[in-house]
Amino acid sequence: MSPTNKKKLNQLRIKLDKLDNDLLKLIKKRSSLVNEVLKVKIHKKEIIDQKRINFILKKIKKKSIQTNIDPKITNRIWKNMIWSFIDYEKRNFRKK
Repeated sequence: MSPTNKKKLNQLRIKLDKLDNDLLKLIKKRSSLVNEVLKVKIHKKEIIDQKRINFILKKIKKKSIQTNIDPKITNRIWKNMIWSFIDYEKRNFRKK
């Protein structure tokens, strides 16, 4: 790699690192909201709402296409996020 490209790569990585930090802040906010949702749920079976999951994934796909983002990427990210939070809810259900 040329010195110019190496410098450019480092600058891009710095931007990616900053973006990662911003994403972590958003995940923290989402976690707080999920904790609030968890307080409202009475039964463990309420944790997984397949209709809601399908609605979210459909909405994300539509928005991804509208904003010219590869929908396969966003679908994978959201599925992983949803199931990670479902796991979190299951582990923390009734630990209020």
